[in-house]
Amino acid sequence: MTEKKPVVVYGVSGYTGRLVCEYLREYNIPFIAAGRDKARVQAVVEKIPGIETADYEVVGVEHSVEALTKLFKGARVVSNMVGPFIKYAPEVVEAAYAAGCHYTDTTGEQDWVLHAQERWGAKFAEKGLLLAPNIAQMYTTGEIAANICLETPGLDTLDILVLWKGLPTYASTQTIFTILKAKWYYLEQNKYVEWDLTANYEVGVPGQHESAIAVPWGGTAHPVWFKNDPRVSNCKVIGGVLQRDVMEGVRQTTQMVKEKIRPLPIDQQEKALADIAATLQAGMPPRENPRVNTSLDSVHASGPLGRAHCVIHGNCNYKQTGLLQAYAAFSLLQTAPKKVGFASGCQAFGHRELLGQLRSFGLVMNPILTVQA
Repeated sequence: MTEKKPVVVYGVSGYTGRLVCEYLREYNIPFIAAGRDKARVQAVVEKIPGIETADYEVVGVEHSVEALTKLFKGARVVSNMVGPFIKYAPEVVEAAYAAGCHYTDTTGEQDWVLHAQERWGAKFAEKGLLLAPNIAQMYTTGEIAANICLETPGLDTLDILVLWKGLPTYASTQTIFTILKAKWYYLEQNKYVEWDLTANYEVGVPGQHESAIAVPWGGTAHPVWFKNDPRVSNCKVIGGVLQRDVMEGVRQTTQMVKEKIRPLPIDQQEKALADIAATLQAGMPPRENPRVNTSLDSVHASGPLGRAHCVIHGNCNYKQTGLLQAYAAFSLLQTAPKKVGFASGCQAFGHRELLGQLRSFGLVMNPILTVQA
């Protein structure tokens, strides 16, 4: 290795890591594809379309702060795909900080985002580094829609709905079951309020006559990102997949967890949830089809005398995630983020800039915005 590649993607043996590498190739960015099992990473990378034109290396690395710091030294951006993040990300963040790298990940775990903010936010800011967990379609695309609504002054309440058509990957499934043992929060009058574990809603789906089932999905991180935004006092987020049978299963599972697993000691909770997760989808899902795998991010914003509604229709939510991660690296290699330390995708790169990237790759259409003021 004569010159260090500027971006390290950690966790490439999974579905999303492969897509991040695919879009790094599109942006012409040299990268290191890393994971604990080099052979598995190599096998995944070799299947990336056009990979023969990319400038990359495949590296196997032990999951420890020491080994990861050595790998990250000389790079500038770490894109982390290894979850559940509350369990595996602390070593990666610590190593990125020690190596002087910006850090991004795709987490949907609100408890991890809060932990990262408390433990490392100020430290990354002191070094002029970005700490940006939670850059992914289920969070960032909805955050884009929320910020478009907030371009209308006088709105202080965000009601966010995220829906997509498809099934969670193996890693996403593991994360979902990890989330079930945590506490989740929404924002009410700028204070965190705990969700009921079994909260669920029958929602109208913008653009169609059928309804869908939505749940808080661990609270997501939107309430965290808007907690200290002077424009916003209230923020709730719900979401799910459009397949009703899957969401009926989610309803039943959360009820079972509340009644039978939550009363157990924390170590027994972890084992019980891990055992359930292990029985579910374990293979690599098929590549997304834009005619089948659609996404929808809908935000109702309101204030005392105003209303705005923004809907972003898109496709291939995992591709959106891969692109958002790759663009974050692309931007960081060229210019400082708009905000250092702990920041969301929109806070670091700008919501209009991120929207433009998603549109330029054909992953979302123009937002539909309705304003009443």
